Amino acid sequence: MRWAGQQVDAETPGTLPGLGSIAGLVRSVTTPEFRGVTFHEVLARSALNSVPGTSLPFNWTINPYRGCTHACRYCFARPTHAYLELDQGADFDQQIVVKTNVVDVLRRELARPSWRGEQVALGTNTDPYQRAEGRYRLMPGIIEALAGSGTPLSVLTKGTLLRRDLDLLSTAATEVSVGIGISLALADEDLRKLVDPGAPSVRGRLDLIRAVRNAGLPCGVMVAPVLPWLTDSAEHLDDLLGQLAEAGATGVTPLVLHLRPGTKEWFMTWLARTRPDLVPRYTSLYAHGPNAAPSYLSAFTTKIHPLLHKHGFAHPSPRRSAPLPHKPPDITQQTLF
Repeated sequence: MRWAGQQVDAETPGTLPGLGSIAGLVRSVTTPEFRGVTFHEVLARSALNSVPGTSLPFNWTINPYRGCTHACRYCFARPTHAYLELDQGADFDQQIVVKTNVVDVLRRELARPSWRGEQVALGTNTDPYQRAEGRYRLMPGIIEALAGSGTPLSVLTKGTLLRRDLDLLSTAATEVSVGIGISLALADEDLRKLVDPGAPSVRGRLDLIRAVRNAGLPCGVMVAPVLPWLTDSAEHLDDLLGQLAEAGATGVTPLVLHLRPGTKEWFMTWLARTRPDLVPRYTSLYAHGPNAAPSYLSAFTTKIHPLLHKHGFAHPSPRRSAPLPHKPPDITQQTLF
């Protein structure tokens, strides 16, 4: 891959706001293969992020990238770009921070006597298998480092690039616990192009689920987020769950759209442009916070429960059927089960 427009220096005059002062910034690069996207390569000082004091099945995460070219309109992680003095809309989709030395740093951290081999989750912030991973190839080293140190891991992704590493993940699963989760919240490809414009197709992710299962690994699915009045009809959910069952998914976790400040403004701007008729209903539904109104959530539970039973996802509970990574509580979507 040819890289153009390279800027080398930790303090580049005229760089984007905030980036010139980020410790470890090496260069900012663009390439024709990623038109409109700039990658900001940094040397990270740490790889393992601690998330203690939660009810989650993990206390540690790794995020090799910040920002995500999937460009999902509703992405909960958008506000994290504000820490870089970048906007939470287009910059989040197009200004991608890459921790190029994350594997070396991770190996050092895992070798410390204090490391206890606790579970590590990937994909809790931005997708580790977004398109940039095809260029930087950080995940193979991360997987090998974790498995080699006896550290269980889980991966949550929309990226079909995970198929590249299935042999590696299968090998890792002989040494440690490996959980795979695929995010797929809708069955309508036309709508997918509107709400997840940079993400793989519906068919591609269904095929990914089949590939994970054919590799002998469990594969849970996050049906998240369910979008009120766009993807929440019984007909749509029935169709999607049927396709997930046919593809071999070993568990399903449905989550209703969660709109925190930063994400909410970007999503509502998109909604006003695409479905202005729904703006008043969303404004009312999310008038009192990031969660949908309790009445909506109760009605959704009543709707989804028989569909989960119908397609074999209710017993055992979706969360127990396969280890799925979940997001820290300060950025999670509303969980119904």
